[in-house]
Amino acid sequence: MMTWFLLAAAAVVALVWLGRKGRRAGGDFRTVAAVIAVLAFVGAAAAGARGAWLLAVPLALAGSSLAVAARKRKAARPSSGGMAAEEARAVLGVGAEAGTEEIQAAYLRLMKRAHPDQGGSTGLAARLNAARDRLLGGS
Repeated sequence: MMTWFLLAAAAVVALVWLGRKGRRAGGDFRTVAAVIAVLAFVGAAAAGARGAWLLAVPLALAGSSLAVAARKRKAARPSSGGMAAEEARAVLGVGAEAGTEEIQAAYLRLMKRAHPDQGGSTGLAARLNAARDRLLGGS
């Protein structure tokens, strides 16, 4: 029993280390987390079948945690440098002849609805900010 527990603990430590290494190196953490979650669930099922509940429960919890981490998605973070002027105008709904006041008014009107504090999304608010910055040349 103790040998299985030590082997499982070593496997969990190794898998967690691999998952963190993938996140730091810019690897696809979601894929690594999903694979590790599946391995943890298989280990929990095997331990549960043998009656090793002290091992099965932590493995199942670790697998659940990793499965949730694998499902999380990154928020869109567009930069103003990557947005074309035509796209910025389309996001704000202004024409090519729009002046500073019209661009600012469109931005404020849309941001009132899109701001995360008002129930909007972070990604849309970031796109609005990037569009305003692109058209007005601000930071």
